[in-house]
Amino acid sequence: MKKLLPIGLFLLGFIFLNTGCNIKKSEKTETAFSMSDTMMARCKFQKVQFDEVKNEIKLFGKIATDNNKTAQVYPIVTGVVKSINIELGDYVKQGQVLASIQSREVASFQKEKSDAQSELAIAEKDLQVAQDMFAGKLNSEKEVIAAEKEVEKAKTELGRINEIYSIYHLKGGSIYNVTAPISGFVITKKINQNEQLPDNISEPLFSIADIQEVWVLANVTEDEIAQIQVGYDAKVKTFAFPDVVYQGKIDKIFNVIDPDTKSMKARIRVPNDDLKLKPEMNCTVAVDYSENKKMASVPSSAIIFDKSKFWVMVYKDKNHIETRKVDVYRQLDGITYVKSGLAENETVISENGLLIYDALND
Repeated sequence: MKKLLPIGLFLLGFIFLNTGCNIKKSEKTETAFSMSDTMMARCKFQKVQFDEVKNEIKLFGKIATDNNKTAQVYPIVTGVVKSINIELGDYVKQGQVLASIQSREVASFQKEKSDAQSELAIAEKDLQVAQDMFAGKLNSEKEVIAAEKEVEKAKTELGRINEIYSIYHLKGGSIYNVTAPISGFVITKKINQNEQLPDNISEPLFSIADIQEVWVLANVTEDEIAQIQVGYDAKVKTFAFPDVVYQGKIDKIFNVIDPDTKSMKARIRVPNDDLKLKPEMNCTVAVDYSENKKMASVPSSAIIFDKSKFWVMVYKDKNHIETRKVDVYRQLDGITYVKSGLAENETVISENGLLIYDALND
């Protein structure tokens, strides 16, 4: 008679064999994972580097014009404003007529010029007569020299008046044209048509600024002063164009505390090729500075957050990919600094690593 195995022992053996098969199957699935060519094409890879740890300070500021590229236009004569050819915000070219003023002073310059021309003509005629008489021995050389001096005197006076005409771009008559000394935008206008300009005017009629490059004056509070230095990179954003980032550098720190704001000013020069930045615009300034230490850095897109932890996919080859937990220190401008978990020159999957993470860990 055949001995039958006890039913319990038979069931125990079945469970053991079945469990063993499942374990082997699970190990095979994990070790057999391999990135396909399609996955390789969709992913990007990045070497781990040890870089200076950057931090960021957020400041508020205003757009300002470069003082060296701003011109104040004052009137050189008094009179009545006859016409204004531009408006606030207009772009003007150097030499363009901004306004016309009818002035008694300009009329008097015209008279002085006419008188000087007449005096020169008379002096030259007197010189010719003196030279002719001297040739006929009817006068002395002394009289010729005196006539020559009168000619030189008349020429000097006419030259002085012509210089005034050249400097102030005067024309004939009583009209004085106010012209733009530089090319740029009209940022202030304090003149009206038919207005009588007083003798002691203290404010400019116009201010013109070249804004191809502008200044950003950022307010630095007392607790931030130690972290700001000349040469630091800065990113400027305006409320008018929040998606546009302007790059610049701090080139000057004004070491004076404003008693009203309890802050000092830092100046950033910013190229303004598209001319979107206008004087007096409010802006935010993000200043990057170094913490004077190095850490492993990877693109922030390489970091995966799951189960309340941070992970990266460390790539060795398409058959060997490791899911590794890392200790994140800071994320800034698309870069993540890692305190521990990565070694220099290891390769991480920097784009679409979540696909691989899900395939290995689900």
